[in-house]
Amino acid sequence: MKTTMTYEWAKEMNCNITVCDTTGKIIFMNDRSLAKYGDITGQNLFDCHNPQSQQKIKELLETGGSNSYTIEKNGRWRMIYQTAWMLDGVVAGLVEMAMDIPEELPHFVRK
Repeated sequence: MKTTMTYEWAKEMNCNITVCDTTGKIIFMNDRSLAKYGDITGQNLFDCHNPQSQQKIKELLETGGSNSYTIEKNGRWRMIYQTAWMLDGVVAGLVEMAMDIPEELPHFVRK
């Protein structure tokens, strides 16, 4: 199994990105995530979530699934996307992305 990954593509993205391994240990935070939470790399993602969220994260790590939802906090709307990431076809951890969205989000149907 590969053990070295690079995250240059995510470092300066205009959203928060946090990546953990299968144990929940945070292995990467991009610039926006670092600015918001400080450098908690090496700490456990489960310590940052309530029991209900912890259970969802465990489920995603076990199944290789993904989870999406929106939140409103301090008048700011955000889309949260959590998904398992894989190495050689095996779940290697979880990526969580949080991006700002407008209150009125356009929706398009494509055929």
